[in-house]
Amino acid sequence: MNYHTLMAAAATIRSRTGIETHDAAVVLGSGLGSYAGTIPGSIEIPYRDIAGFPVPKVVGHSGSLFSAPVGDKRVLLFSGRAHTYEGWPMEDVVFGVRAAVSCGAKRILLTNAAGGVRSDLSAGDLVIISDHLNLTGRNPLVGQNDDRLGPRFPDMTNVYSPPLRAELADIFTDVGIAPHEGVYAWFLGPTYETPAEVQMAKAMGADLVGMSTAPEAIAIRHMGAEVVGISLVTNLAAGISPTPLSHEEVTEAAEAARATFTNIVDRFLPTLVAADTE
Repeated sequence: MNYHTLMAAAATIRSRTGIETHDAAVVLGSGLGSYAGTIPGSIEIPYRDIAGFPVPKVVGHSGSLFSAPVGDKRVLLFSGRAHTYEGWPMEDVVFGVRAAVSCGAKRILLTNAAGGVRSDLSAGDLVIISDHLNLTGRNPLVGQNDDRLGPRFPDMTNVYSPPLRAELADIFTDVGIAPHEGVYAWFLGPTYETPAEVQMAKAMGADLVGMSTAPEAIAIRHMGAEVVGISLVTNLAAGISPTPLSHEEVTEAAEAARATFTNIVDRFLPTLVAADTE
């Protein structure tokens, strides 16, 4: 990670928004990209205008950063993310969330679309991420460590903040949704997992499978900020689903669940910007 490029990106965000400190951030996964622009008073910056930011190449991931007010606080919202399977170096995949922490974000909500592995999960379910399995053999911290960003060997005991997960569970209950928690298994992609890979992940303790989120969580924790995550189950994983998997299925399911998902994010943002949970 080029520290000076990262600091320049943070300086650009401050300059373009006129906001010195952003208190939290949200990475918007498949189907949620348009949410950021619906918040009154939001300011949009295309990723291409920020040095170092990768521009996503996947349908459903637009490529703009938004700064939005939440009460007297500010939140950064990423409309679209870069994925490792697009060919980006790991330092680029996590560049956005590192820039958010560099802008002052102490807590970051990661959202994604995922395949459901556990038998009680169905398409349309929302699941609070309790932990992850990195099954890619890749890690954004490989290489020389920059001590200005974080320690060489960061602890990963509680990657996904237990207090923030509890706050989310309360919101799920308030809106009448069962507060499922689950372990997210990160596969590289872009192929969907084979039935055998899904069974392997299940045997290892995975409840969800997907192609993002884990590297971002690692980089955020490396910098000392808190992470919380929500997966939208857009399909049952291979070997569990009775039909072949497709990206169209994912985007359609994400669209169908968008109103519920955005309601939860709306309710959670005040907690995200105000919480002092560690």
